[in-house]
Amino acid sequence: MRYITKTDLLIVARNSGYIMIGIGIMCLIPIFVDLIYFEFDLASFIIPGLISILLGIFGLRYFDEEVNKKIRLKHGMMISSFAWFWAGLIGGFVFVIATGIPPIDGVFESLSALTGTGMTIFENVEALPHSILFFRALEQWIGGLGVVVMVIGVLTKPGSVSSKLYQSEAREERIKPSIKTTLEKTIKIYLIYTTAGIILYILAGMPVFDSVCNTFSIISTGGMNVKNANMGYYQNDIIYFITIVLMILGATSFLVHYKVIKTKGKSLLDDLQFKIIISVIACVTLMLYFISNIVPMELLFTVVSAITTTGASVASPHVMAGWPSFVIICLMCLMLTGGSNGSTVGAIKLVRMITFFKGIYRHIREILSPDGRVVPVKLQGHRIPEKSIAQAGSFITLYMMFIMFTWALFCLYGYDPFESLFAAMSLQGNNGLELGIINHTLDPVLKIVSMFDMWTGRLEIYPVLITLRAFFEIFKR
Repeated sequence: MRYITKTDLLIVARNSGYIMIGIGIMCLIPIFVDLIYFEFDLASFIIPGLISILLGIFGLRYFDEEVNKKIRLKHGMMISSFAWFWAGLIGGFVFVIATGIPPIDGVFESLSALTGTGMTIFENVEALPHSILFFRALEQWIGGLGVVVMVIGVLTKPGSVSSKLYQSEAREERIKPSIKTTLEKTIKIYLIYTTAGIILYILAGMPVFDSVCNTFSIISTGGMNVKNANMGYYQNDIIYFITIVLMILGATSFLVHYKVIKTKGKSLLDDLQFKIIISVIACVTLMLYFISNIVPMELLFTVVSAITTTGASVASPHVMAGWPSFVIICLMCLMLTGGSNGSTVGAIKLVRMITFFKGIYRHIREILSPDGRVVPVKLQGHRIPEKSIAQAGSFITLYMMFIMFTWALFCLYGYDPFESLFAAMSLQGNNGLELGIINHTLDPVLKIVSMFDMWTGRLEIYPVLITLRAFFEIFKR
């Protein structure tokens, strides 16, 4: 049976035009920074930017707008998958032209920034031009909300297209009934927190350029930094504390943020996911503090970075590699879980984990209960549908299978099994914390697999699998 028709391809091609234009504009923004610092490397941004914009305009002009009336979720997922792939490719083109690194390294760096993974392929980021450092930060900031979300929030009109594309990036929570209005409110909240972060960093003594780039990377839970030592470069507890607050804000649902003012903060305290994040951070930090000799601030910072999937650090990868094994295992568990649904984080996410374990507990109760008794599963007073429980279990199983495959492959190439598992979890969860094995010396095969993990992790696997299924069906024809 054929699942992909010519009409399906036309729908994907036409709507991808908006995405390509948006990605092209993203590449042109760093030109202002380039001119401010007199670097005059305009071609690195103009060439990829214009290529993307012109191809996007061609797609919008060439393909009939009538096909949009038939858009379905499968189309949204295919468009979203293509959007992230194209953004990584064009962004990688920028890095290749500007720095001369191999194409595979350029795409790796771009995808790492866009997906919020935050692992860098550069040995010395402090030697990079200001415009490239800003471009990496901008990619993280845009990727934090989602490439597709940002584009449809700014460029597209309200309607079924916006709704399907919004769902395609694994987003379901709505601030307002209209998707378009929801996105506008979300972007507004994002801008407010970004502005506040920049101001706080400047007041704490951080240079203006660093403040902008670091705020972009932290509020988006990306974690890439303009310094080789990441946040550890600043040696400032106030900066560390500001970063911790921004990471937690980034890992909290935008719906909760929107309700904070209206409820005078009550929505934040009532949100189950937020309460779990704070409780886990407090309990794990205290537990690890009493069983290790790690500096308290370093420990707290790393715990927050792990559960929010930010990947920012104050301890170097080699220092972390020397921490007790139990500490590393606890960090891996946090990296696996992630933060709130409807936020900028990666990983499995708390709602899915809660739903999964509630489903297990329900099964235990049903076995103990009299025959025929139906045991409902509830979350904050609302009944969880059977479909949601099944989907949570399926996703977690698939997620772990991806981690196992990457882990085995790293071991095949001779890397330490423990460090390989840590890297696999970090890549799949778009976390970015690592123990020193992800760098420019990585074998090309492992770089490609790592990019695939980052891509699938950001889109929560299914959109990419659907796109690949469609591609193979076209190829068979």
